[in-house]
Amino acid sequence: MTTQATTQKRYWWQTLKGREALAGYIGISPWLLGFLLWGVGPMLLSAYYSLTEYNILSPPQFRGLDNYIKMATRDKLLLQSLRVTAIYALVTVPLGVMVGYGLALLLNQKTKGLSFWRTGFYLPAVVPGVATAYLFAYVFAHQYGLADSILQTIGVSQPPNWFGSTKWALPTLMILSLWGAGGGLILYLASLQGVPTALYDAAKVDGASAWQQLWNVTLPMTSPVILFTLIMGIINSFQVFTSAFIITDGGPVNSTLFYVLYLYRKGWQQLEMGYAAGLAWILFIIILALTILVLRTSSRYVYYEGE
Repeated sequence: MTTQATTQKRYWWQTLKGREALAGYIGISPWLLGFLLWGVGPMLLSAYYSLTEYNILSPPQFRGLDNYIKMATRDKLLLQSLRVTAIYALVTVPLGVMVGYGLALLLNQKTKGLSFWRTGFYLPAVVPGVATAYLFAYVFAHQYGLADSILQTIGVSQPPNWFGSTKWALPTLMILSLWGAGGGLILYLASLQGVPTALYDAAKVDGASAWQQLWNVTLPMTSPVILFTLIMGIINSFQVFTSAFIITDGGPVNSTLFYVLYLYRKGWQQLEMGYAAGLAWILFIIILALTILVLRTSSRYVYYEGE
């Protein structure tokens, strides 16, 4: 009786399971505290600012849904920034996935100097965005850039004004995005090397060609990694800022006015921080909706080995 009563009075942290749980919470407490202070806290604060008129220099004044009403009814530049960003994402995301995956297929072969080529194609992905922007600003500089010099050498007398033309500025930035297409190279190579060789052997026995092996074996077995890089590509494409800010500053005539660049203008150049916070939340909703859409439809084309 005494032993049973004593056991019932023990607190949860006095049990072995409770002590293990407490040690775990203590271990993650620095990360958890940082997440609450620098993650959840700023998000809640920005949600409040999005309902205010706030210019940083004076206290915020509550305005309710005025910022969102203005976005929906009177802000034409917002629609332009969404249009530019959507076109950029529709082109660069699938193109980046295909180029990166194609490079991985080539670099998965047994050839000489393989380590050199793998490093060379992956290296641009770790080069700082500012350095890449200045490099491409020189390469595509009108009249004296490297691209114009090459075109003139092969007989093109009047190369386009790459970043100075409303027709060519956005496509040139799309070309720039392929510079970092090797960013997913490591993931693609790891997934390719993880495909069981027995599947290829069985396909060869059945008389499958190289293309049929790629379509029926390689792509299904590596589809989870393709899904991951696709989602990350969508998220990154809606957050383009550095290249457009440094090279074109949204021009000419707002033809490269990306959404995040417009958000930056509102928040830090025009000091409409409350409106910028609202723009940030709209961006969050767009990215969240697209991510959920891709994940919900992924069961049609993504194969998981354990299923």
